[in-house]
Amino acid sequence: MKKTLLLCFIHGFKGGDDTFGGFPEHLRALVSHALPKVDVRAIVYPKFETRGDLAECVSRFRDWLLEKVIDIEVSSSTPSPTIDPSVHIILIGHSMGGIVAADTLLAITSDLTIPSRPSSSSQTLSNPNPNPGPAINSLMFPYISGVLAFDTPYLGISPGVVAHGAEDHYNTASSAITQLSGLTGAIWGGSKAASEVDKDGKVKKEPVAALPAPSSSTDAPAPAWQKWGKLAALAGAGAAVAGGAAAAYMKREQITAGWSWVGSHLEFVGCLMKGEELRKRVSGLVTLNKELGVGWANLYTRLGKRALSKSDGVTIVGSVVGNQRTFCNLPGGRDKSTGGREYWSEAINDAAGDETGAHMSMFFPKDNPGYYTLSEDAKKLIIDWTTNEWYESSTGDADMSGIEHQEL
Repeated sequence: MKKTLLLCFIHGFKGGDDTFGGFPEHLRALVSHALPKVDVRAIVYPKFETRGDLAECVSRFRDWLLEKVIDIEVSSSTPSPTIDPSVHIILIGHSMGGIVAADTLLAITSDLTIPSRPSSSSQTLSNPNPNPGPAINSLMFPYISGVLAFDTPYLGISPGVVAHGAEDHYNTASSAITQLSGLTGAIWGGSKAASEVDKDGKVKKEPVAALPAPSSSTDAPAPAWQKWGKLAALAGAGAAVAGGAAAAYMKREQITAGWSWVGSHLEFVGCLMKGEELRKRVSGLVTLNKELGVGWANLYTRLGKRALSKSDGVTIVGSVVGNQRTFCNLPGGRDKSTGGREYWSEAINDAAGDETGAHMSMFFPKDNPGYYTLSEDAKKLIIDWTTNEWYESSTGDADMSGIEHQEL
């Protein structure tokens, strides 16, 4: 019977259906030409909320993927889909999407996801050789042939991303803070703000006390609308200008919801701050590769020619970090559990001027001169992971159905 290779694309933090541009169809065509015996399909996971608990996000994606695979198996009249599935899947994730893909694979092979809880260092010290995890389930359904990640920070984000960004935008940020302080002072401070401006209209640069003087016990408490007005000014002076303090008080519930929104998104990406959890995830992927032959690779961006001016030793960060600028932290050679650089391949972008720009423009040939090299590298990995007995046993004419954009 004709078998199906499903390329499933998953976007990252704050991404959407347009994250990959035309790359899914381009890669599908390359793989389909190289693997004529199977029906190669590309499917893009719909835009999802990148917030809240990561495990819940993984669970929702797994349910969605299961439904899609079952539909294909039923339409193909596969005799025993859970034992001998006709559909094999390559999970393809960009950025945090690669972590969703990895955790989905780990969940399917163990019925457990990576817990989103901080580990106890005391337990690690008292039990240096903990009991091994659950046995690996080799009868996967859906069957994942490989996880292909694009610039996924499996070991965290490179410190250079923050360092270079901070150096580049320091003056702009300082100016913005000064203007915001003056604006909010003029709105909420009244005469005090005016007193801090000289006759030429410039802000007086006088020493600032470490802490404000304690308020007098006789001072009347500030009304609630004034407190919410100040909070609105802190969050964004534009809202304060538009509505004023009274309007900010009327919108206090929305302001509170805004902070909750930020916290929820930080919870989603919070796994990047947990070093032990990151290493555990990578170790699990290495184990599945060695024991089950499940493919795994991370094609990470590295800045090329345009970034050389940043690393000439003149800038503070450039003199320390050098020109090996990547978005992802790279594995070292000491931790054998992470597999070293064996699973990591660089994708150089000679047009990008910073790490974030390279990270976001991977799938757009106009902004990434290495786009076609990246496509070929991805194709070769997929062919290597799927050229096996499953592929050779496929018969029948392949249905060149192209890419599918799914609805939730």
